[in-house]
Amino acid sequence: MVTGPMRMTRRALLLAAALAAVPAPGARAADDPYDVLRRRWLGIALGAGYDPAAEPYASRLAQLGEQAREFQAGMFPGPGSLWPGHPFDPPSGITFSYGRLWTMAQAYVQAGTGSTGDPGLLADVLRGLDHLSATVYHPATTRYGNWWEWQIGSPRLLTDITAALYEQAGPARVAAACAAVDHFVPDTMLTDYSGTSTGANRVDLCRSVALRGILGRSPEKISLARDALSPVFPYVTRGDGLYADGSFVQHTWVAYSGTYGQVLLDGLGRLFALLAGSEWEVTDPARRHVLDSVEHAYAPLIHDGLVMDCVNGRAISRGYLRSDDQHVLRGDHYHGQALIAAVALLAGGASPAERERWHGRIKGWIERDTVVPMLMSRQFDVADLARLHAIADSPAPAAPEPLGHRLFPAMDRAVHRTPRFTAALAMASDRIAHYECGNGENPRGWHTGSGMLSWWPGGRSDQYTDWYWPTVDWYRLPGTTVSTKRLPDRAGGEWGAPKPDVRWVGGTTDGTYAVKGLGSTLQAHKSWFFLDDAVVCLGAGISCADGVPVETVVDSRNLGENGTHGLVRGRNWAHLEEHGGWILPYGGDLRTLREDRTGAWSDINTTSTDERRTRRWQTLWLDHGTDPEDARYAYVLLPGASRAETAARAADRHWLSVLANDAGHQAVAVPRLGLMAWNFWRAGTVGDLTVSAGASVLVVRRGRTATLCVSEPPRTGAPLELVWNRPVHAVTRADDSVEVLSADRRLRLRVTPGMACATHECELTLR
Repeated sequence: MVTGPMRMTRRALLLAAALAAVPAPGARAADDPYDVLRRRWLGIALGAGYDPAAEPYASRLAQLGEQAREFQAGMFPGPGSLWPGHPFDPPSGITFSYGRLWTMAQAYVQAGTGSTGDPGLLADVLRGLDHLSATVYHPATTRYGNWWEWQIGSPRLLTDITAALYEQAGPARVAAACAAVDHFVPDTMLTDYSGTSTGANRVDLCRSVALRGILGRSPEKISLARDALSPVFPYVTRGDGLYADGSFVQHTWVAYSGTYGQVLLDGLGRLFALLAGSEWEVTDPARRHVLDSVEHAYAPLIHDGLVMDCVNGRAISRGYLRSDDQHVLRGDHYHGQALIAAVALLAGGASPAERERWHGRIKGWIERDTVVPMLMSRQFDVADLARLHAIADSPAPAAPEPLGHRLFPAMDRAVHRTPRFTAALAMASDRIAHYECGNGENPRGWHTGSGMLSWWPGGRSDQYTDWYWPTVDWYRLPGTTVSTKRLPDRAGGEWGAPKPDVRWVGGTTDGTYAVKGLGSTLQAHKSWFFLDDAVVCLGAGISCADGVPVETVVDSRNLGENGTHGLVRGRNWAHLEEHGGWILPYGGDLRTLREDRTGAWSDINTTSTDERRTRRWQTLWLDHGTDPEDARYAYVLLPGASRAETAARAADRHWLSVLANDAGHQAVAVPRLGLMAWNFWRAGTVGDLTVSAGASVLVVRRGRTATLCVSEPPRTGAPLELVWNRPVHAVTRADDSVEVLSADRRLRLRVTPGMACATHECELTLR
């Protein structure tokens, strides 16, 4: 243990200098190319260009050393474990052991840990490597249990440790590490783009194989890893990967931008930087899709430092993991900050203009995240901290959150941003699962994709962070219409198996306003109309025969520990202090409940801690009764509205008109915005508008001009015709997919929609 002023030995100084001298990506050195790449990898993984004696690095390095010494003291190799109480057999037990050895290896090579260059620590790391190699992680072992542990988690850590201790490990240990990777990640894993070797998983596999090639001085392995990245780059139209509309799907059916998407960006950022300027540089032109995805696919899902839980899959259940030696809360801010750190890493391979924009976004997220201050976040090592601090200290101006509406049709998600609030909508279809569970995680996420509407008023980003998932009522998620029939854990199956047998899911947007619809297997039709300061919510055709009540959850707000936020009720409205308001423009019996709920992360994740906490909840819902037939509802959400604003909006009978709300059509008009929006569940007429098939339509008028947007959520691809019975002077612009059949006393259009639920637009002048 080092006490008092830190004294660095000559060996420690040499180790620190080696890390500081890592060549920049793109530099061509006359040295051995494998050694150049290995040292570059250490610069990426361990950091460079920071002062280890300055904060926050000094404290973080000291904590790293303290943790390493704790692991060192507790290590006791046995037949089935390296640490007592942590056997190899349970899921990720081998990876857990490699993770602790990696912590110890970092403390040995990093300056300022108090164990830098300590020969005893080195001996114990090598002893641990030898034990794992001799007992479990070697070519004679047939893998069992969780495939991820053998093919991604363990080889990734093993190659990192071997790279960091390359000289000290010696040729025999390096050869043993390479042989283990060759056995558990055979070449066939990278020559066939299928199964578990797709998307983010493929990038992780390539990372281990590339580093194995560097350690084993095998140009063929490095080339294999580089070339195996290429299937990840193109846009996909089904299954795993990145879609042209910005969606990211993993496990075939699950919206996963926030966690698997982060793994993909982080891994590609590291590999792009590692191989840049070498003979193995990634030059596939399709890599441009990855760079474009930062602003197109990921930034819209980040809000004040968090990434929205509707794209975090089963990771919403992780909380405090038993295996997490740092006891870091893995909530929406944790996942968001990891994604932001991946963007910072990928920025090294972007153009100067892109890099400047990304740095502005990152700087804005850093400044606005007051829930978990990013520059001190415990999840980051010094390498990520150094990259983020460099951006925070750069002259790039902080960028605000982008306003507007983004629809992600391929993963049935939507994000709406206005100066007053941000909202996210999660839907499901025969393409996207209601929820994902597996490996003992997220067994009660049944309704998280059934129209759950998450929202944050301006300046607040803690609603879903503060023990939300362990204490929420899983039958009363905001925005959902559900049967109260009790469900077993993992109902419907694991790994994204629970999918509704419905096709009409999606909507249309002009980039500012939007209309969304969800046809449900509960026999319900739900629509959301997103406005500048409100969300209008309609439901119709609600029918069920479960023998239990059916409810529409208007909202369920987490008030924190012992929250005292006042709820005020009016004749047809309610307001919750510091949150916002709700109105029932056509009446209805709004039920309310304030209750304290207690839970533990282990209730929803078998790998999480048993610590229990209580949070206070305010729930508002509409009771449709037992076994309803053709029930309906209409309510308006006013995020961030004051009590006075809520009461005034409820008293204004002219701002909103519901044009239709039945099992065939749902539509609204908001005269002050010049907005009309329709969801046609089938062909029909509502007011002045007729369509020949199921469609979502939005019209926004500004004076004598109007923009008409239409999509075909059923995704049949068949042409549909639209007639707007209004006098039109001319169509001034139309997408190539929109054919103008007539534009005089009425407008007739034929739209060829394709299969992606894209929005098709035309602009017109009115008579």
